[in-house]
Amino acid sequence: QVQLVESGGGLVQAGGSLRLSCAASGRAVGSSAMGWFRQAPGKEREIVAAFSRSGGSTYYADSVKGRFTISRDNAKNTVYLQMNSLKPEDTAVYYCAARGGTLYSRTYIYTKSIDYNSWGQGTQVTVSP
Repeated sequence: QVQLVESGGGLVQAGGSLRLSCAASGRAVGSSAMGWFRQAPGKEREIVAAFSRSGGSTYYADSVKGRFTISRDNAKNTVYLQMNSLKPEDTAVYYCAARGGTLYSRTYIYTKSIDYNSWGQGTQVTVSP
């Protein structure tokens, strides 16, 4: 089981930027499909961005395309979510997720919550108008 700890959330004005970090232990991020999800009050958890297990493919939700960038630093065993041009509708708790195990595709991008079996505690992002 991989342990994930998010950080970097906070309060920012619309148009601003934040970088979220997800530090992993127990498993290399380079060996796992990884994703960022978010959940706003009263809404379901939704995918924001994801890596394939190989890291060669990425996915972005349409709502964040061109503004958010997912990346990883294998040496630090950390995944990042750079968020630029933030909007009030980006306000949510952001979660990092990892898919454990080895018997799954290295190139497929997993975008559903049920595809992941390790989750961080979440970090709050609040964007003011």
